[in-house]
Amino acid sequence: MAQFTGSLVSYPARVSFAAYVFTILVGGALLTLPAARQPDCPPISLVDGIFTATSACCVTGLTVRSTLNDFSFLGQALILALIQLGGLGIMTITTLLSFQIGGEATLRQRAVVAETLGIKSGRDLRWVTLAVLATVLFAEACGFVLLCWADWGSAAPGHVVWRSLFHSVSAFCNAGFALHDQNLVPDAGRVSINLVICGLIILGGLGFPVIFDVVSRLRRREEFWERLHMQTKMMLIGTAVLLACGAASFWALEWDEAIAREPLPTKLLMGLFHSTTCRTAGFNTVDYGALSSATLFLAIILMAIGAGPCSTAGGFKVSTFMTLVVSSWSNFRGWKHVNFFRRTIPESAVERATATALFFAAVAIAALVALLVVETRGDLSARPRWFLEALFECISALGTVGLSTGITPALTDPGKLVLVALMLLGRLGPITAAVALARERRSYQPLFPEEEPLIG
Repeated sequence: MAQFTGSLVSYPARVSFAAYVFTILVGGALLTLPAARQPDCPPISLVDGIFTATSACCVTGLTVRSTLNDFSFLGQALILALIQLGGLGIMTITTLLSFQIGGEATLRQRAVVAETLGIKSGRDLRWVTLAVLATVLFAEACGFVLLCWADWGSAAPGHVVWRSLFHSVSAFCNAGFALHDQNLVPDAGRVSINLVICGLIILGGLGFPVIFDVVSRLRRREEFWERLHMQTKMMLIGTAVLLACGAASFWALEWDEAIAREPLPTKLLMGLFHSTTCRTAGFNTVDYGALSSATLFLAIILMAIGAGPCSTAGGFKVSTFMTLVVSSWSNFRGWKHVNFFRRTIPESAVERATATALFFAAVAIAALVALLVVETRGDLSARPRWFLEALFECISALGTVGLSTGITPALTDPGKLVLVALMLLGRLGPITAAVALARERRSYQPLFPEEEPLIG
């Protein structure tokens, strides 16, 4: 432990890891207090408290207890605070506070925040952190007002205001927590609520670098597309393609199946919402336990890809996926360099993208095996689609998505802890977590004669 804490300065990733673990443990303990649960609710165990705190802080949305019926207003407010902390990034908040109190951030804080927000460490972090905070608050405030307007009259004013605020923050942070046991299934046909939630999810998942780049280019509209950074173009194109493919596949597979009895407008909304929420948001307007195996498998792919880097979302990221696609296309065409919109992607970036995707897959496979082992003797192992549902649950946790086929509350405590570890790894990123847990930094690596293996 002394070696770990003594090397925080050398390993900035360890600061984020320690901050998330500390916040989760404190939040989990607070959620087990009697004041955090409804008076007639059974006591909340420490495992359930830590699971809920991890899901909120890592903006996932998987639940083992009812957010509405098991947690009191204080408990719901604590969950919302953890969602906001996790969505903004704990180190971003602490750095902003250090500016306001001490007047300057430490070098360690600068390194961590620069990595979190995707900026150069030499930039003015005071301006960047304030801009991030202003962006988040503005987007959530707009969502809150629109949701209040769309939902006004459906319940008591106080309940509508609290529900709108909760869902607005949860949507922008891609958390997926909802104040209803059926999530947003009762609102499946309400156009205004669906579009507002989808807009917040997409905006929060694009990433702060993309948002700032688009806003800065809008000031000078001439040659808008040409002036955008390659990262922004990758995110916009990748997001649009994945949204279209996700919606089209859902309509094709479920039009006459799970949503057969729904009217045409609701079917269209369900497809759009499904494609959007699979990008690590966790809200649902359809029962995922009733969907076909093909739809669940395609949803697993979308959840694994996720959204953008330096955003409130998870997954191995759209830009990573786009880099791999462009690199593969270049290899198939026999091109030496990987080009995208008159820019050449460095070979080191392609290697990092490959390592990220492989690491994500390796962690998911290891967690799936662990979940299958610990749940072997439980009732869940007898379900007809247990393997697919277990894989769906693992990718949902690792991608910080929060979608579930309904098996989460029935997991044993060891199974819940497997998902807790996955949610934490997914929020930090598997590679970042590995760097945080690395024992030492090797500055020298020997170089041997080259020998090429057979590939393919």
